[in-house]
Amino acid sequence: MPTSVPSAWDNSDPEGDSAHQAAEWFALRDAGFTADQRQEFERWLGAGERHALVFAEFEETWSRLGGLRAVALEAPVLATQHRRRGKLLWVSGALAAAAAVVACVTWWNLPAPATPQYSIVASTEVGMMRRISLPDGSVVRLNTDSAVAVQFTATERNVRLERGEAHFQVAKNPAWPFVVGAGPVAVRAVGTAFDVRMRPEAVEVLVTEGRVRVDDEAKGISLLAPPSAGDPPLLVAGQRAFIAVGTAAVTATVTPAEIGQALAWQEWRLEFVATPLADIVAEFNRYNRHKLVITDPRLASRRFGGTFSAGDHAELVRLLEEDFGVIAERGEGETRLRLAP
Repeated sequence: MPTSVPSAWDNSDPEGDSAHQAAEWFALRDAGFTADQRQEFERWLGAGERHALVFAEFEETWSRLGGLRAVALEAPVLATQHRRRGKLLWVSGALAAAAAVVACVTWWNLPAPATPQYSIVASTEVGMMRRISLPDGSVVRLNTDSAVAVQFTATERNVRLERGEAHFQVAKNPAWPFVVGAGPVAVRAVGTAFDVRMRPEAVEVLVTEGRVRVDDEAKGISLLAPPSAGDPPLLVAGQRAFIAVGTAAVTATVTPAEIGQALAWQEWRLEFVATPLADIVAEFNRYNRHKLVITDPRLASRRFGGTFSAGDHAELVRLLEEDFGVIAERGEGETRLRLAP
């Protein structure tokens, strides 16, 4: 292990150490990862289910402490022969203060100005997640490789999902609608919780609390089939909608177990039940720069189940090799999978 990575990254450490580990990793990343450090960082993210969440919360808190960050990162390097470590050691006091704030995020959110004029652009890299607290009390959780642009006006709270996936916990305010745009789809809510994912072939909306409208953003008309009773068409808690471009929404009821499976990413997990390996591989590739490639058509449709850490593609490959007769050819940046002859 490189000497300039956090020494306490081990998954066996008490949960309270995660914030301090996140602080150290944050400083290293800001200084510029070496190749070895990036690999160790990705291992740390995958080693504990809360690591990615704590790191995302640290990023958010650190952004709120912008002045402190500026002072800390402009500090001179203490030891030129250990340039990266010297910078980390000097910043550690400031990082410890931010880490202490992160440790309390579950119980206390830093206050934000109560103003309708607000905007922010936020994104995540592959293998990262981020939690964003909005000034109205709403919370946005960004999944891997995702981006949003938020703009609040006096009449509407607007969010544009540019790519990827996000979960929205919306603070209730009937006079101030919360609208999420994703491709040609506009999801309108007042106070609710829902997940929006931009897939290559469709936009997926999953409601976990309350109810939302699902409209054609350009035409302003509902994409949902009207209910038989004549009530306005709404997507309610426990329902999912798939909207392909130019088509009406296809809705389905989902079980609590299926909701838990769909939202397991918030705890850095991937859960599969009788899922084709092609779909499992596609999910792992969302979270990892090292890609899995199926080269045998016979293997792609075979179904598997299990729960994995999102960053641990190596465990999936190991199980496929040991238990299912799969041959894995590991290369630079990818692992190719095929059935044994």
